[in-house]
Amino acid sequence: MVSRADTRDTFIRRPDLGRGLPDDAALGGLGPIDVALVLGDGLSATAVHLNGVAFIAALADRLAGIGLHTGPVVLARQARVALGDKIAGALGAETVVMALGERPGLSAADSLGVYITHRPRPETPDSARNCISNIRDAGLGVDAAADQTARLIEAMRATGKSGVALTRALSGAAALPPEG
Repeated sequence: MVSRADTRDTFIRRPDLGRGLPDDAALGGLGPIDVALVLGDGLSATAVHLNGVAFIAALADRLAGIGLHTGPVVLARQARVALGDKIAGALGAETVVMALGERPGLSAADSLGVYITHRPRPETPDSARNCISNIRDAGLGVDAAADQTARLIEAMRATGKSGVALTRALSGAAALPPEG
């Protein structure tokens, strides 16, 4: 699927359109699911090619292992982070994982960023998201990122919170459920 930014030029000039679903988006009938998995090109299709598919596959395995249903992976072009909120709503998902190609410092074209939001809504603020960045061979490995994301999702489901609210809820306690 392509966001409302139907061209790369529009994606760059109109970030708001990269956050929206097109009017003809056909996601009905695929949910409800526990966790929506979205893989978007963002600022670097190279990162998606090199790390995105492997990350999503590893995460889907981990989520299945803890009994969470993910449904089909949504592939999104001209995608910004908030597009995941709309996709989660259309799928009836309680949590969304938006994996995007990023270009930190415009130097690392292979860097994947992951944004996890519990109970997303159309105008979710960035403070309600958790982010794992620099997922690549020279950064955080795909398997470690999938483990960390799964633990974050477990913590979100246990507390009903994400982003800054999750951090506050976990302060004084173990930051994430133990590995295992």
